[in-house]
Amino acid sequence: MTDLSRRNFLYGAAGTFAAGTLMHSFPSYAAALHNLPIGIQLYSVRELLDKNFEETLRLVAGAGYREVEAAGYYGRTPAAFSRALQNAGLRCVSTHHPLPYLLRKTDETIAFAAVLKMDYLVCSSSTRKDLTEGGPLSLDDWKWVADQLNILGKKVKAAGMQFGYHNHIAEFTRFSKTVAYDELLRLTDPSLVKMEMDCGWVVAAGFDPVDYLQKSPDRFPLLHVKDMVRGTNGDFHSTELGRGTIDYRPIFKAATGLRHYFVEQEEFDIPIPEALKVDAGFVRNLNP
Repeated sequence: MTDLSRRNFLYGAAGTFAAGTLMHSFPSYAAALHNLPIGIQLYSVRELLDKNFEETLRLVAGAGYREVEAAGYYGRTPAAFSRALQNAGLRCVSTHHPLPYLLRKTDETIAFAAVLKMDYLVCSSSTRKDLTEGGPLSLDDWKWVADQLNILGKKVKAAGMQFGYHNHIAEFTRFSKTVAYDELLRLTDPSLVKMEMDCGWVVAAGFDPVDYLQKSPDRFPLLHVKDMVRGTNGDFHSTELGRGTIDYRPIFKAATGLRHYFVEQEEFDIPIPEALKVDAGFVRNLNP
């Protein structure tokens, strides 16, 4: 999702449920892909969840997904959220929060996640160091973001979880010869801050996910699997997997540190239930 839409969507979220153990990485993308449960970022079905939460979770499971990454609670308590997931046969392993929310409610968010034994707590989007919106981040802002991620990562790790960072296009802004994302990788502690690469936005920014995965695969235990097409105005938007421009075979081959991946589709030209099946079928049938 875009920085602004995700930030607005997530500001009110109090947390989410996650459980389970981490899986070992695999030597080939076929093994890595086919030995991991198919996951989905629940932002993909946000409109349906708003209308009927439990029924939508059953729809997701029926389409072949077994793991989810949360983007809000939809007004439910942890117990109710957990119960609905279990009833649908789903396991939540990660959740998203924007940086301003994490800075305002650090202890509350971590404590909530720790009670639920969450595996990953992911920063979904950044902000300028003065916490204002409406403009791009400077290089100094990005360095400040890296500092905040390290601080948050240390606190999350002390609570027994792993902190992560999710990218959009803005992270690939160039400042002369410096790319903001490269600075985040350089300035954040690999033991405290892992990266959840949104492959779709990396490609939309004009970069190759494989380049980053090959350089430091252990930094990327999480992937967002999203296909992209270019619109008539030149902007990219998401589509069903296999119907866009991204070849995921070399990406999964390079992702040797992969633990979980989450399909994410933000826009739909066909009915959402049909798109969910197309996306799940794509990753299920992806071969070398």
